[in-house]
Amino acid sequence: MTAPPQRRLRLGPLRRPAGPPSAMRRRLGIAARLLLALMLVGGLYTAFVPRVPAAADDQPTLSEDAQKGKQLYETTCITCHGRNAQGVTDQGPSLIGVGSAAVEFQVNTGRMPAARQEAQNERKDPLLTKEQARQIGAYIQALGGGPSLAPDADLSGGDVARGGELFRVNCSSCHSFGGGGGALSSGKFAPSLSEATARDIYTAMLSGPQNMPVFGDNQLNPDEKRDIIAYVQNLQNNGDPGGWSIGRIGPVTEGLAIFLIGIVALAFVSLWIAGKS
Repeated sequence: MTAPPQRRLRLGPLRRPAGPPSAMRRRLGIAARLLLALMLVGGLYTAFVPRVPAAADDQPTLSEDAQKGKQLYETTCITCHGRNAQGVTDQGPSLIGVGSAAVEFQVNTGRMPAARQEAQNERKDPLLTKEQARQIGAYIQALGGGPSLAPDADLSGGDVARGGELFRVNCSSCHSFGGGGGALSSGKFAPSLSEATARDIYTAMLSGPQNMPVFGDNQLNPDEKRDIIAYVQNLQNNGDPGGWSIGRIGPVTEGLAIFLIGIVALAFVSLWIAGKS
């Protein structure tokens, strides 16, 4: 018997085992996974985080007076206090939180708008009307809140005697006992109260202009503020029945005036007597 023919196995080309992916493929894979993760996080954030209002929605709704005040502000105040009343460096402070009381005091007494920067702005004839001051105050109040006084607030009916006691304790150290004012440091001064109206005094106590401290309701309640106003108005209408007040600055100037006038008078009398003798 003959042996069956042997079959030869034909082997194909040998394949090399797959090696690690190339650097480019690794980078593309990492980028794809990172993009997918970011899309997932963004979708979760959009789904669960409350909607943030648009920037236009952040602006307060202005009343009619506040809208008129905004127009006045942009023509008379914006240069020093900035577009959003947040102040301008080396020009003017921020007005956020000062309230309408501060605006009314500064504008109604003519201290603002200021022509130039000084150690202290003095009282002068106002450039704007009381109505315009109230409208600007309404705009500043809408922007940041702060101390305010109702337009129809009744500031009368205070106790003069009690107001005198409160004035001597809280105000006389700067404004003197007679309300004539006095010098402070760095070229500043406490102004005379001879021309101050009831609303000027009340808004000044609420806002604390310049070097004056703020007298909130926890320091002086509204009734005590009205008592101080009554005392100051009594000083204004007193008429100085005792004689020349010398500005009501105090006993030092009064004693100096008496001394100088008395010495000069005695010198002239002595010379006249000597001449006669």
